[in-house]
Amino acid sequence: MQPSSPQKIRVSIPDQILELTDALGMLVRYPVSTSAFGAGVEPGSHRTPTGRFVVAEKIGHRAPAGMIFNSRLPTGQLAGADDPGDLILSRILWLDGLEPGNANTRSRYIYIHGTNHEDDIGRPASHGCVRMRNADILELYEKVGEGTPVEIVE
Repeated sequence: MQPSSPQKIRVSIPDQILELTDALGMLVRYPVSTSAFGAGVEPGSHRTPTGRFVVAEKIGHRAPAGMIFNSRLPTGQLAGADDPGDLILSRILWLDGLEPGNANTRSRYIYIHGTNHEDDIGRPASHGCVRMRNADILELYEKVGEGTPVEIVE
């Protein structure tokens, strides 16, 4: 029997796709939305950072789908499709940068998370984070652990 390979996540900014290679080596693809402002690591730029990361923290265990998070805490409110703003919904995978250029990622609060703008999935529209459909982030959240490697490429 072959030993299982480690899980890993790869986000392609040009393709607006997140690929999960699971512990059995199976590839699962999810459409995403990265930053409308492009790629970059500058604080306040609202750009999606590139390079190597890890899932530093998983947030939202057992919260219902559509739960609104504010400062990583559940608000007790569920989002509606017409809610204004760029809401963070359902689950959060908080990323930590592993390279000198992206080491500020955690302090920039860059996440992989659910969104109230599911119609924008598949095109750049976020404010720096990697947005996913709520059903997809719920599935991904269950498949990965803290420490899972993440690569975001241009």
